[in-house]
Amino acid sequence: MNHLPRRTAVALTAILAAGVALAGCGSTSSTASSATSNSTSSSAAAPVSSAAPSSASSSGPSSAVASSAASSVAPESGPSSSASATPATLKGICPDTVSIQTDWNPESEHGGLYQLIGPNPSIDADKKRVTGELYSQGKDMGIKFEVRSGGPAIGFQTVTSQLYADKTLTMGYANTDEAIQLSAKQPTIAVFAPLEKNPQMIMWDPATYPDVKTIADLKAKNVKVRYFGGAAYMAYLIGAGVLNEAQTDGSYDGTPANFVAAQGKDAQQGFASAEPYIYSKEVKAWDKPVDFQLVHDAGYPIYAAAYSVRTADLAAMTPCLKLLVPIFQHAQVDYIEKPATANTLILQLVKQFNTGWQYDQGVADFAVKQQLDLGLVSNGTNSTLGDFDMTRIQKVLDIDTPIFTAQKTPPVAGLTPAKLATNEFLDMSIGLPKG
Repeated sequence: MNHLPRRTAVALTAILAAGVALAGCGSTSSTASSATSNSTSSSAAAPVSSAAPSSASSSGPSSAVASSAASSVAPESGPSSSASATPATLKGICPDTVSIQTDWNPESEHGGLYQLIGPNPSIDADKKRVTGELYSQGKDMGIKFEVRSGGPAIGFQTVTSQLYADKTLTMGYANTDEAIQLSAKQPTIAVFAPLEKNPQMIMWDPATYPDVKTIADLKAKNVKVRYFGGAAYMAYLIGAGVLNEAQTDGSYDGTPANFVAAQGKDAQQGFASAEPYIYSKEVKAWDKPVDFQLVHDAGYPIYAAAYSVRTADLAAMTPCLKLLVPIFQHAQVDYIEKPATANTLILQLVKQFNTGWQYDQGVADFAVKQQLDLGLVSNGTNSTLGDFDMTRIQKVLDIDTPIFTAQKTPPVAGLTPAKLATNEFLDMSIGLPKG
């Protein structure tokens, strides 16, 4: 499988405290398995205050609910083009609990989800999930909303495999390339893109390589590039001639040890919304800036962490999605404009989940600013937040089909962008304000 965890859970507390031993470390025990074993043993579903436990999740509305909802919410052939007022309620139209599976521990890149959690949520520290009343722009929408952590919380499985293993999940994150690779046996369709650009990057030391400005520049200098082995984007970079295969090293384990030990000679994968801050501010053995280029800007334009449903559930979920997707759009805009409340919850969850993932206020604030500065969250080429460019998806399909075919996980025959994503449920008037 090419889709490894977006980051390995790293127990940075010891690293940051010591700050001195990294240069001599060739390996580390802070890997996926140790992160999993570090999970808290606190009792499940411990409420933050007196919030009632969530009701059982459902993968979609019952056929009766779907039928009655369909009669009151007429299907449309395309996305809405007019401003949508927040609906009076989602009760009886959506599942009693809308449950979404993320791909990692709580962090600011998921802020739009936590923006929807109402007051006094119930936190299940054992299962690494949080549930609360679904609030949209300050209004209780009549159902519950549950956000489940990924990565170590699900044994580093893909979100798509978890979506198919656990039918109580309503939806989950799916990268475009993951959806392509798993389309034959676990098809999903994306309904909202919270990120316009994937935060995945390759970073390097600007002091060692002052004239390197892009990933391609690393090729001429034969710089070793460390990454999670099996990543599809690396197969693209090699196949497109951006990098030579001989200079790539699939041994990256998510820790800063090898990057620091190389003293600036090696490049490494990371996330532009986190590692530039972490390495310059929190990894004391490094404690200086890094430069980087987004993999997106190097020609691999997947949609990352797109909210997706099982393809077979789309028809039954349509009445709900017509109301819910614009709420997702509003939540993402609201979070980017005023992230403080959701970030407070994110930091609280990181502490209580205790997976080894380190995330503090400085990283959270940096991530929000970086998402705007780099266009990771943006309206793209129009005035709408969260829509999909089908030409862009076709490009990824063209890139990844031979890669996954060679890996013996070919996409389903006849796969098209329209089978991977839809703009049907978006309100095209909702976007980040200009300027």
